[in-house]
This record gives sequence, structure tokens and C-alpha cells, in this order.
Amino acid sequence: MSVGVPIANRNRAEIEPLIGFFINTLVMRVELSGEPSFREVVRRVKETALGAYAHQDLPFEMLVEALQPTRDLSHTPLFQVAFTLQNAPMDAIELPGLSLDPIKVDSGTAKFDLTLVMAEAADGLVGALEYNTDLFDRATMVRLLAISKRCWQARSKTRIKRFHTWRC
Repeated sequence: MSVGVPIANRNRAEIEPLIGFFINTLVMRVELSGEPSFREVVRRVKETALGAYAHQDLPFEMLVEALQPTRDLSHTPLFQVAFTLQNAPMDAIELPGLSLDPIKVDSGTAKFDLTLVMAEAADGLVGALEYNTDLFDRATMVRLLAISKRCWQARSKTRIKRFHTWRC
């Protein structure tokens, strides 16, 4: 399974205060074959993420150019699922005589087949799910979120079972 993950790409102290668009996209591919346990899947995801972060300076465009995947205008070349964790503060910005607040913008179209955006909040994580309505309907996505929530809650309370046997 391949997932696109945007990263701020501000991994050097000298560029942290700069204003500008430094975001890069990492492609994380996790192998789920072999009936791994939940713990093994988490280990594989962690290993994949750490490897991707170590190479985050490689621009996504160069990766696409090097791999030369078959191009199709109906989807992105290396992944169709995206995950974003917003862990930077999104407070209102106060300037002399001006107050700026973040707003939610709905473009009306999904950029990928499925996108999960999570953000840190005072009481835990909150999230939003964006999906391609040509592929999924609302009831399916609501069911997916409910199952996922029950599974993650169960993983923290029960013995870890094989990943492929999850029946949450």
C-alpha cells in the first residue's frame, strides 16, 4: 500500500523562520503481506516513515522522473491515498490593526481517491476525510471511519492479533 504524506521540509534551523512554500511529498509504501500482527504492521510503518524522513530532501518531482510511472490523468502517478498530520499550531494571527483566522476551504473536488487529515487538539486528535465520490459513497466512508475508530480503540485494550483478522 502506498500513501502520499506531505512534509513541511523545514529540517534545518536556518529555514524555519522563512516565509515560503517548502512542502514536499513523501511516498510511503508499506508491505502488508505475510499475515503480520498489528504490532508488526506498526513496526513496518515506523521503519518506512523513518526511511522516508531521512530522504525528505529529494523532491517528489525528481522521484516521479526517476521512476517514470505510467501516467494517467485520472490519478496521481505514485499514490492515490494521502495522509496529513497537522501538528503545527493554527492559532489566529495578530498584526497591528489586523486579525487573521484560518478558514476551511472546500474545493468541491477530491485531490486523491482518499485523504485523511488529522490535527492535534487539546483533547486528542481530530480529523477530516476527503474522498472521491465517483469511487465511494458517504455511507461507506462513515462505516470506514466507525470501523477504524473501533479497531484503534480495541488495539489499545486487547491482546494484539493478526492484522488480517481484524473484526472490529
